[in-house]
Amino acid sequence: MNDGDELAFTDLHAFKRDILYAIRALERDEPPKGLTVKRVLEDDYSTGINHSRLYQNLGQLVDAGLLEKGQKDERTNEYETTDATRRMLETWTKRRVREAGLDEPALSSGGEQA
Repeated sequence: MNDGDELAFTDLHAFKRDILYAIRALERDEPPKGLTVKRVLEDDYSTGINHSRLYQNLGQLVDAGLLEKGQKDERTNEYETTDATRRMLETWTKRRVREAGLDEPALSSGGEQA
């Protein structure tokens, strides 16, 4: 942890980071439910996603203030990233893109780099 109770992106295990990215991608249409997040994650995890592992991690992310949990109906929860989480994901992603050299003008314009 850093700065009191605020979590840094690097404080999170990879699975939690993947959950945040999945929810961020899905919530552009509407807040996703847990099973939708599970389906997206299963594209990246060849071993599948354990149902209880997913919901345990979703709960921990809600408790940490990185996700907001709402109720779609009596049996279904929805999840959204917080403003702070969206800023954290954007900052981290831009940094990684820069570090990987993927923000080079030649790459973004479709040209090849020598």
